[in-house]
Parts: sequence; C-alpha cells; structure tokens
Amino acid sequence: MNFNATKIPGVWIIEPKVFRDGRGYFMEAFKQSEFDEHIGHVDFIQDNESCSSRGVLRGLHYQLAPYSQAKLVRVIKGCVLDVAVDLRKGSPTFAQYVAVELSGENKRQLFVPRGFAHGFLVRSEEAIFTYKVDNIYQPSHERSIRFDDPTIAVAWNLDNLEQINLSEKDKNAPFLTDAENNFVY
Repeated sequence: MNFNATKIPGVWIIEPKVFRDGRGYFMEAFKQSEFDEHIGHVDFIQDNESCSSRGVLRGLHYQLAPYSQAKLVRVIKGCVLDVAVDLRKGSPTFAQYVAVELSGENKRQLFVPRGFAHGFLVRSEEAIFTYKVDNIYQPSHERSIRFDDPTIAVAWNLDNLEQINLSEKDKNAPFLTDAENNFVY
C-alpha cells in the first residue's frame, strides 16, 4: 500500500496495490501492521456500508468528543467526491478541507482522524461506500455542518448534477460559526 500525506497533517490517502488478471483483481484493503507503521495505531471497532444514488450528498457529519470517530473510508462500487474538514480549534488548518475522488475503479481510501467533519457526494449512478470507525455511533453527540458553508467553501462541482439530494438533517445543518464543536488541536 502507498500512504500519501495530504495538505492537512493526519489526513491520508491510501492507495492499495491491486493485482489484476483475466479473472479480475485481488488487493489487501486493510493491513493493521502497515497502517500502524504509516499512520499509527487505531482500534477500529466497526465496519459500516451505505448505498446511495447519483446526486446524494451526505455530510458534513461528525460526533462530539468523547464519541468522536476516526474513519477509514472507501468506495466499492461507483464514484464519490469525499471530503474531510478540520474542526480542531487552534489548528493551523482549521476550516480547511481535503477532497479526493474515491471510486471502485481507483480503489483509493481516505483516513479521516478524530476532530474532522466528513461528507461525500455521489458522482456515479450509484455508489457503495464502506468505512471503518474507531468509536460507537452516539446519536446524542452527532452533529452536522452545512455542505455549502462559505467559510469552508468546498468545491463540490455541482454543475454536473441535475439536482442534489440531501437529508432533512443536512438541509437544516448549521453553518460552521454556529455549529457545536468541542475539538481542540
């Protein structure tokens, strides 16, 4: 696997080695020893999976401490624009983001550490998205920030979509300046 640092320390793009032949392909999607060597030890406790159609935008989501989550995300089928936003107060990269295309074809993964909001936009007709987390889901600590927050200004490239599909929670999410946040750098 290749571990590529991004412009925000702690956020990593991981590119597995894919072995293809006439039968298909094989790859190691996760190997604890390599992850520990490049990123550090994270105790992932659960794998999640979602299926979404073109134009679905999920995010920007996070959980407040002590239920914040680190995530290792990837796409099995389809293509998404995946985004991680630094919410750590005092961080030199506060409110900055990393965006990467994740697809079933490129097999890239994104590691999102605790203290970040996360979201993705489906660019293909359908996307199967899977991710590991290191903490339980706690609804009372779940929070969101608007996907179109002008302070963050994510370049979602929505011009190519007929319409965007948001949950009610995401439509009504607060802007960053009004969002509850207990992350410290």
